[in-house]
Order: sequence, then structure tokens, then C-alpha cells
Amino acid sequence: MNQKTNPVKPSEQGSLNDSPAETKMSTTVLPERQFSLRGKVYVVTGGGRGLGLVMAESMTEAGGEVHCLDRLREPDPEFLATQDLANREHVGSLHYHHLDVRDSEYLQETISKIAKRNNRLDGLVAAAGVLQHTDAIDYTAEDVTKTMDINYTGLFMTAQAVAKQMMEYDCGGSIVLVASMSGLIANKGMNAPVYNSSKAAVIQLGRNLAMEWGKKGIRVNSLCPGHILTPMVEQTFKEIDGLRHTWESENMLGRLATPEEFTGATIFLLSEASRFMTGSSLVIDGGHTAW
Repeated sequence: MNQKTNPVKPSEQGSLNDSPAETKMSTTVLPERQFSLRGKVYVVTGGGRGLGLVMAESMTEAGGEVHCLDRLREPDPEFLATQDLANREHVGSLHYHHLDVRDSEYLQETISKIAKRNNRLDGLVAAAGVLQHTDAIDYTAEDVTKTMDINYTGLFMTAQAVAKQMMEYDCGGSIVLVASMSGLIANKGMNAPVYNSSKAAVIQLGRNLAMEWGKKGIRVNSLCPGHILTPMVEQTFKEIDGLRHTWESENMLGRLATPEEFTGATIFLLSEASRFMTGSSLVIDGGHTAW
């Protein structure tokens, strides 16, 4: 932890009769260091495009070496443009790895190699996920398994693989699980019972991982966005008539979010600025769940 200790003035030291608890000492962490990821290494799943890529870009601006894992066999043009910008103008750097989070063995191998580059791994943003909108009565067991394998099991195995390397190299740090406000509510206008259930499971998983890994110096929190304009959501709007209007009217700001509006929260959760925060769920939904 980067800390600067302010000297204690003689008048503030107290008498010889003061107990240690009564003796005051102030400590401050400089603001520019609180939110810095300089010199640290991170993994972002689902980082090939959309929300995950936007988060990854902000992490390179804050100084991090960021490794994006995505099931796209070749990097999306959006990723390549972002990578070029990051590597030219940002303090950190952006890297791509083709990987499906359902392949646990290759996942462990890849994350081990990433950590070995600099003998460290400082955290994770687990943003990989899929959405299927289907009436509950029409779901098949295969549909359920596919969504849960990516949104929950894949996320769990990714967090586990990252935590193993953090422990191996004795790197305390932060894991951010991208859940959703959909883990707290039923989304009006969209039937996605398995997606919503998977996000609820992620929120509960975050609490349990925080409990187990806290003494190892690893913090785990869930980020719960509201409705965001991503490629996945845009496709959903094409399939469900009137859904965009419904969602826009269901929050207190009367609009949808953009991916960029979650970058500040991402840096906060990963950095020293949130060093006493773990086992929490940060809801950023334009007031949707506050009605």
C-alpha cells in the first residue's frame, strides 16, 4: 500500500499516561496514488469489445498492464484500434488472448503465463457473459447449461485461477465480478430468467470469495450495472419491439448508460482508493432499483 505518514507534532503526542489508542497519528494516501494502477498486471475477461474493452482501456490509462481474454478467435477491429491508442499514449499496455472461459484447463494455463511475465498478478475484471431472452416455459436444459457455464462457472473458474496466481506471487489486490442489477430484479419487458439468475449467483459468489480470500489480501466486489448500450443490448432491442423505450422510462435519469460511465467505478474498485471495500455490490443503474 502506498502511504505517506505525516510526522506527529510534539503537542499531538500526548502524555506518558496516554494509551496507544489515545495517541493520534494521521496517515494519508496521495490522491494520484490512490487511483493509480501503475506497474500492476490485470486480466479482463470479455475484453475483446463492448463494456469489457472500455474498462480495459481505462485501466491502461491508469497505468496497468491489461490482458484481455475473449472467445473471438481474432481481435475485433475495435480492440485493435484501442490497443494501438493504449500502447502509444497510455502509461499501461493492452494485450489480447483468445480463450473461452469454459475451457478451465487452458484458462489456468493462460493466466499462469500472464502472471509469470512479471512475477505478479494484481487482479481481475470478470466481464464475460451471454444473454438469452426466452420464456421460462420454453427453456431447455441445454440452454440453461450454456448460460450458466459462461456467466457463472466460467467466471468462478477465472476468479479462482487469478486468485491462485495472486497467492503464488504474494500479490494482494482486487477482483471485480461484473454482475448486474438484473441479479437483484426482474427486467420489465425482457424474459431472461437464467441470465438474471446467473447474475444473482455472481453477487452471492462475490461475498463468499471475499470471505475466504480477505486474509490473503485479496478483495472481491461485484459491480452491478443498469442497462447499458452495448452490442449485446443493441441486438436485444432489434429482437424485442419497444424494449428500449421501456428500459429508458424505468430509471430516474430516463436514459440508458454508456460503457464509459463505468470506468470510474472500475478504477475505484481495483485501486487503493477502495482498499477497505470487499464483499460489497456496487449498483450503478441510474436509480432503476431505487424507485
